[in-house]
Amino acid sequence: MTAGSKGGGSGVAAAKAAAAGPRTVLITGVSRGLGRALALELARRGHAVVGCGRSADHVRSLQAEIATPARHFLTVADVRSDSNMAELAKAVVEKKQVPDIIVNNAGTINKNNKTWSVPAEEFDTVVDTNIKGTANVLRHFIPLMIEKKHGIIVNLSSGWGRSAAAEVAPYCASKWAIEGLTRSLAKELPPGLAAIALSPGVVNTDMLNSCFGSSAALYQSTEQWAPKAATMILSLTLDDNGSSLTDSEQ
Repeated sequence: MTAGSKGGGSGVAAAKAAAAGPRTVLITGVSRGLGRALALELARRGHAVVGCGRSADHVRSLQAEIATPARHFLTVADVRSDSNMAELAKAVVEKKQVPDIIVNNAGTINKNNKTWSVPAEEFDTVVDTNIKGTANVLRHFIPLMIEKKHGIIVNLSSGWGRSAAAEVAPYCASKWAIEGLTRSLAKELPPGLAAIALSPGVVNTDMLNSCFGSSAALYQSTEQWAPKAATMILSLTLDDNGSSLTDSEQ
């Protein structure tokens, strides 16, 4: 396992990303925020996107905007539902769109609150989405990658998965869990597969706004983040298995 940063904008990374050719990328939480921006960027570069989100309206909006819509498979599904992920896995097999790369992006955060004041339902939602949702995706898609004998799994972590802050304990706990899950998973995967924990850095999203308020606007937008993130993700290799990475160009 290694830890560190990996500049998504470097010439070497860009060349590596381009050399691999078109790939199929599964993105959860595709209809908003980081997921949406990443999907649009990957599609613009000629890659196929398999994506799921909980809002039918947002999925339709993305479908209308994404480049070459017929190439992609965007659908309504909730990562918190194991049966939803089983159905999605079945669908991608039928459509011959088994992913080369998985980006477990779907996530949520609690409203700022002392740990003991976070309502049980709100704490459950964070755990069910950020931890169990990731596990649901892995349960149904890793066997497909094993059958293909290759695949890169990117589990989105956070700076708060390697540090901590007050009033976001459920979120911090969930992202520390993602770090541990990814390191364990990396030790289990057969040759040809790799798992990486990736912190996207600080990006102005609805989630950041819920924590930082108006100060969130001081940070990079999802549109600024996506090109660097896409290059970095596309340049990941088996040598990165077990790594905890952050895009260095924030």
